[in-house]
Amino acid sequence: MPTPDFNLLVTLDALLCEGSVARAAQRLGLSPSAMSRALARLRQATGDPLLVRAGRGLVPTPRALELRAQVGQLVDEVQAVLRPQQALDLERLERTFSLRTGEGFVETFGPSLIARVSAEAPRVRLRFVPKPDRNSAPLRDGSVDLETGVVGRTMGPEIRTLGLFRDRFIGVVQLGHPLCTDKITAARYAAGRHIAISRRGINRGPVDEALESLGLERNIVTMVGGFSAALALVRNSDLIATVPEKTTAALRADLHSFALPFAPPQITVSLLWHPRMHADPAHRWLRGCVREACAAASTNGDVD
Repeated sequence: MPTPDFNLLVTLDALLCEGSVARAAQRLGLSPSAMSRALARLRQATGDPLLVRAGRGLVPTPRALELRAQVGQLVDEVQAVLRPQQALDLERLERTFSLRTGEGFVETFGPSLIARVSAEAPRVRLRFVPKPDRNSAPLRDGSVDLETGVVGRTMGPEIRTLGLFRDRFIGVVQLGHPLCTDKITAARYAAGRHIAISRRGINRGPVDEALESLGLERNIVTMVGGFSAALALVRNSDLIATVPEKTTAALRADLHSFALPFAPPQITVSLLWHPRMHADPAHRWLRGCVREACAAASTNGDVD
């Protein structure tokens, strides 16, 4: 079946609105003969005369009357699609955005982000969903609008990224822990009782590699799947958690944090989104809000 010529919809709309070949031609900037040829093509395509002569004028057939409203709506919708997008009206924007974030993001950056969004677009709602893995499928299928985290090898090559901030690992213990006093050396740190944090159950990471270069090894006594669980254990034990400084700022407010006594590994926390959302004005605005909220909340660390 041949592909229909969609330009004929505009021609049909003009003919049905004007009821005259000459006026329809003038409306579209065509010659009367060109409009007559277009009408002939429309008659062939629809299998109906559409407009028939009655005295000196033309009158629509029942089929033409049936099509008039439908064709007009189709032309309006096509013109809206091809028209340049109107300026974003944040006051009237009514939309729910889903953000997939790792542990600590909502607690640390959420209040600032929500306040910024609410002040600029009061009808916009943010939906935060947990991030149990680095699979970029939720961005591809549209179930989430944005994601935050460290860019990994499993991320799809088409995913767009924007660095939000650099973070470093620090040590955290409960108040009164022996590491709260005296100078912390790499040997004292390694000899303590440690919590390994890994969603995949791996008990070795960048911190262990840094210690290995010094001939040291952490004494790991337990493993957990996230920062919240690790810091909950720290509050009620002599255990040591090693966590990203800026990401966990709101999770460890009542604990003692200290800089690692060796060059700590650093990570870049990024914002991720799918290319199909790149040009969307509302999505672009939200990306700016996330960037500014993170910049404001992560300007200074709280650990010397």
